[in-house]
Amino acid sequence: MWTEIAQHITQVTGTPLSKPHVRSLGGGCINQAYLLNQGDERYFVKLNHASKVAMFEAEQLGLAQMAATQTIRVPRPICCGVAAGQSYLVLEYLNLGGTGTASWHRLGQQLAALHQWQPTQGNPQFGWDRDNTIGATPQPNPWTQDWATFFRDYRLAFQLQLAARRGGHFPRQAELLAAVPQLLADHHPQPSLVHGDLWSGNAAITIEGEPVIFDPATYWGDREVDLAMSELFGRFPAPFYQGYNEVFPIAAGYEQRQVLYNLYHILNHFNLFGGSYAAQANRMIEQLLRHL
Repeated sequence: MWTEIAQHITQVTGTPLSKPHVRSLGGGCINQAYLLNQGDERYFVKLNHASKVAMFEAEQLGLAQMAATQTIRVPRPICCGVAAGQSYLVLEYLNLGGTGTASWHRLGQQLAALHQWQPTQGNPQFGWDRDNTIGATPQPNPWTQDWATFFRDYRLAFQLQLAARRGGHFPRQAELLAAVPQLLADHHPQPSLVHGDLWSGNAAITIEGEPVIFDPATYWGDREVDLAMSELFGRFPAPFYQGYNEVFPIAAGYEQRQVLYNLYHILNHFNLFGGSYAAQANRMIEQLLRHL
C-alpha cells in the first residue's frame, strides 16, 4: 500500500519518493493519520476504508478551492485514491503547535477575507459542487437560491431524519423547521465559501506563527456558520474575533442565529455519538422557539 501511495505522490509532485519512512500519528475518531517522510520530503496521510474515497475526494476539492482564494492557509492537497483496500488522502505536512495573540488576530482577518472572496465569474448560490461529509455524516449540498430554505432542508431537516433512525426524540422539530424562515427573515447573507466544520480542533498555528485551518466540510453558505461553530466547543481566543470584525463586522442578530446554526452540529454529534446530545438539541430547539 505505501509503495502505491509513494508512487502516486511521485507522479503528482515529480519528486522521487522511493523508500519513505512511515510513522503513525494516531489520528482522530474518523481516520487514521500518518507521517510519510524521506529526507526533507514530508507528507501527512489520512487512511480509511476504500468505501470512503469520495469523502477524501471532497476534502481535497474543498482544500483546493480555499487555497485558490489566496486568503488563508490550508494544507496543500497532493493526491488521493485507493490502495490495497484503503482510501487515502495525502496533504502537505505542517508543523503545528505555535501560539501568539498576533497569529490568532491574523487568523480572524484571513477568515473574514475568505468569507468576502467572490469568484470572478458567475453568481454563487448556496450549496456546493458536490455532496460531502460533516465528520463521517453525509452532507447534501444542492444549489439553492434561498439560504433559509437551504439551511432548513439540507442541514436541519436532513440531520433530524437521520436522528429519527437512531431513535432520537425531538418533540418540537416540526415547529422548528416551520419557524426557520421566520428566524432568518431579516437576514439575507451573500453566499460565502465557508470551512463548514470550524471548531477549535480544526484550526491551529504553525511553529512559524502562521495560522492554518484544515479538515473542512466546505460549501457556499452564510459566513456566520463558521463563526458560530468556532464558539461551540471551546471559543477561539478573543483576538480572532477582533481581527474578524476589523475586516468583516458581524451583523446584528448573530447571537440568535448562532444557536440555530450550532443546532446542526449538535444534531450531527447525536447522529455520530448519541448520548446527551439529544437533550442538548432539545434545549436549543426550545430556546429558539421562545424567540418567536
